[in-house]
Amino acid sequence: MSQLKKGAILSYTTIFLTNGLGLLLTPFIIRKLGNSEYGLYTLVGSLIAYVSVLDFGLNNAIVRFVAKYRAQNNRNKEENFLATTMIIYSFISLVVLLVGIVFYLNIETFFKKLTSAELEKAKILFAILIFNLTITLPGGSFSAISSAYERFVFPRALTLVKYLIRAFLIVSILMLNADSLGLVILDTTLNIVFISINAYYVFKYLKVRIKLHEFNWYSIQDIFSYSIWIFVYAIASQFQWQSGQIVLGAISGTKMIAIYSVGVLLGSYYATFSSAISGLFIPKAVKMITNNNSEKELTDTMIMVGRLCMFVLFLIFGGFFLFGKNFIQLWVGSTYNDSWIIALIIMIGYTTPLIQIFGNSILEAKGKYSFKAILNLIFLFFGVLLGVFLTRFNTAVGMILGICISWVVSQIILNYYYVKVIKLDIKRFFISTFEKMIYIFPLIICVFYFLNFIEVTNWFILGIKIFLYAIVYSIVIYKFCLNKYELSLVKGLLKNLKK
Repeated sequence: MSQLKKGAILSYTTIFLTNGLGLLLTPFIIRKLGNSEYGLYTLVGSLIAYVSVLDFGLNNAIVRFVAKYRAQNNRNKEENFLATTMIIYSFISLVVLLVGIVFYLNIETFFKKLTSAELEKAKILFAILIFNLTITLPGGSFSAISSAYERFVFPRALTLVKYLIRAFLIVSILMLNADSLGLVILDTTLNIVFISINAYYVFKYLKVRIKLHEFNWYSIQDIFSYSIWIFVYAIASQFQWQSGQIVLGAISGTKMIAIYSVGVLLGSYYATFSSAISGLFIPKAVKMITNNNSEKELTDTMIMVGRLCMFVLFLIFGGFFLFGKNFIQLWVGSTYNDSWIIALIIMIGYTTPLIQIFGNSILEAKGKYSFKAILNLIFLFFGVLLGVFLTRFNTAVGMILGICISWVVSQIILNYYYVKVIKLDIKRFFISTFEKMIYIFPLIICVFYFLNFIEVTNWFILGIKIFLYAIVYSIVIYKFCLNKYELSLVKGLLKNLKK
């Protein structure tokens, strides 16, 4: 089995396991920390998320340029490029530290609704997380190098191990009455350990060399002309989801932030099921662009990747639409009912862009990410303004609704750009991707909607409902929706699992 297929399997295994652990751990963490402390924990995390985008998209640049130099078989350029990026990362870590100090000294101006005790703890959490970032930002380059080398198995297996260890340690320290401070110390320690292991793999087994043959500003300009737009898009992404927590922190208390955070958490879990695939296909997109593959071949690959993503996403979206409210009530309690609506709105807005995820890889490979980055930044700014207006009617739900309306509009414009500039056949993409699902999926939802008349009072009943839905969905899709290529993938996967 190829590294790509193994990487895909490991990615989805990691996603299912980590998301499952996250779902199990979140109510446990909330119960142990309390709603207010959990709200504080996520609030500081959202602020840190803004600072974390200061990697300026260098990890994406590493995947793109290293894959390009490997396709050209140019070892010297690869070594020089990696050395240059490490110099840039050293500077970035210093900038992150300085920005962190500014935030730390002025944190009370951002969160005026917090009590004095909450502010003191927020400062400590923030200081530790800033230190964490100065290490993890350059440390992420080792995973990017592995991806560029199309070695997906080890880093993804390592990530799987990391989350298993993290879950066990979180339960252990919270049982010993640790608070949010203990959680951030734990995450910082684990990051240091696993970054070191990743670095050892890259140098020892991939034989990667980081050597500065020459230093010139043209190399840096070349890197940033590509990565700066990844950086702008990363800002837009943080602005998109985390800004809601910041706004709610200014106009409401920590309880409302916690409700919003749970909804965003579930929505972000949904996004990971597609992003895992996209990370595997960036090197492929770079090779296709380098080898001058036609727009038809790019569209074909976009359809192939999109259909695989669609089957997974529709399974999850349908299940959450049908049983998500029951799940949240059992999971964290009826206090968080609005979290279901928040997550559902995110999933609706996310679905089509996630199915088109290979288009993102094409933009990166062609170096045309600037349009998407600027487009998202502009529309998401208006989305937050719309969200602030809609909070008058429903605080948390209004916030996310405004953001998602803006997001959908920006994606419609992006599809026009795919057609006119990138020359992708988007009409054929939609027809080939959704040709049967547009009829079959609503039918499955309508049939299973009647299960909602059976009251859910415990996890066993909910589990039976979800199990029946997943089995029927899988059988129907297998029988009526898969093409020859997809059938061969499923049969090959089942054959390998038997072995």
